[in-house]
Amino acid sequence: MTDGAAPLAPATRASTTTPPHVLIVGGGFGGLAAARELADAPVRITLVDRTNHHLFQPLLYQVATAVLNPSDISVPIRWVLRQQKNATVLMGEVDRIDLAARTVALDGGTTTITWDYLVLAAGARHAYFGHAEWEADAPGLKSLEDAIELRRRFLLAFEAAERGTDDAERDALLTFVIVGGGPTGVELAGIIPEVARRSMREDFRRIDPASARILLLEGGPRLLPSFPATLGERARADLEALGVTVRTGAIVTAVNDRGVQIGDEFIPARTVFWGAGNQASPLVAQLGVPTDRAGRAVVGPDQAIPGAPHVFVVGDAAATMTPAGTPVPSVAPGANQTGRHAARAILADLAGQPRPAFRYVAKGDLAVIGRRRAIAAIGGLELTGTLAWLVWLFVHVLYLVGFRNRLSVLVQWAFAYLAYERGVRLITHAGEPGRPFPPLVPVRHLAADPAPQSPRA
Repeated sequence: MTDGAAPLAPATRASTTTPPHVLIVGGGFGGLAAARELADAPVRITLVDRTNHHLFQPLLYQVATAVLNPSDISVPIRWVLRQQKNATVLMGEVDRIDLAARTVALDGGTTTITWDYLVLAAGARHAYFGHAEWEADAPGLKSLEDAIELRRRFLLAFEAAERGTDDAERDALLTFVIVGGGPTGVELAGIIPEVARRSMREDFRRIDPASARILLLEGGPRLLPSFPATLGERARADLEALGVTVRTGAIVTAVNDRGVQIGDEFIPARTVFWGAGNQASPLVAQLGVPTDRAGRAVVGPDQAIPGAPHVFVVGDAAATMTPAGTPVPSVAPGANQTGRHAARAILADLAGQPRPAFRYVAKGDLAVIGRRRAIAAIGGLELTGTLAWLVWLFVHVLYLVGFRNRLSVLVQWAFAYLAYERGVRLITHAGEPGRPFPPLVPVRHLAADPAPQSPRA
């Protein structure tokens, strides 16, 4: 529908004897925003998510590098909606969407849910550009499970290097490659050297964690292409000042358990993190509507898909355009705004009014590179250094206050991040099948009394 279009007629609903049933698939920023916007509406809401928690994704990289605990950036969805009496939360995996029957099937068809309105907020996963086999050796970072797996690999690399005696193998174990120069890649690359030099500096005897080598590979001509070029260059300078090797125009052609291939060059590395692309949830393909190159559904000004005004797609699963014809970025503010707008379209239908057209309000772009190193583009302002870092800190603290609704948790998080004091360097799943401990290290002979490392600066 477009601005001024007629509302959805009640006769087209699945039921006219009970309040309309709004099914929301996904408990991320977009799904929760839609549910909250409908808190006082005469509707029944069911929110389905494959996990039981809402995740503050912008700080996932800090869980992946053992700075924060998983519980610091997640909260049960039921807790968030506990006072919203018109909302029911179900944990389940949506397998199939039937637009004609207005149903979804959960968990292999064991449960079927009928709906009057569907809000698909299923998000996105990392994309490997036709090489799905790379994921086993270069995991991405989209979920709490992803972050825990990255943390496991990150910490095990140091443990394995401590046990090893082969210099070449140690070098490979202490080489960390991040593929992708977007915000995720930049923030990962910026925090690893600080964790290695501060949190781990006294933990090992055979290796010096500060000697870890970090490489950031970007296939395009510059870092952070969604930011102004000057800020991308500043991010590169900040990373290089931290000792990160930044390579642009470096297109990865192969990844395996021994390292990364760039054309004819092979980089030995046992730990590779992926942040080079996104692909919308495969549920979008079941809608049978046009999609963009990332598999996101092309939606109208009301966030509904063509030919199905009762079906909305929001957040990272939607290819939403601003009135100026530019795409809405796949960031938390975009998900929040598209989720709320889909709910407002439903409210307009219930009131018998035309649906409003979407208007995106840009909140700015932020990326942190390290302690007192960040960049920010807010309106026409470009901020760098300590000022940008303070803005980044304030914005995230502000979100976390509302997110956790507990000042004590906020204080604990802030102290842990500023002082590196919390001991969250826990390795889990080390003994599970397919997850050996330690990985890829030929242990030969360990001296009974290892020689101490030279004094560190």
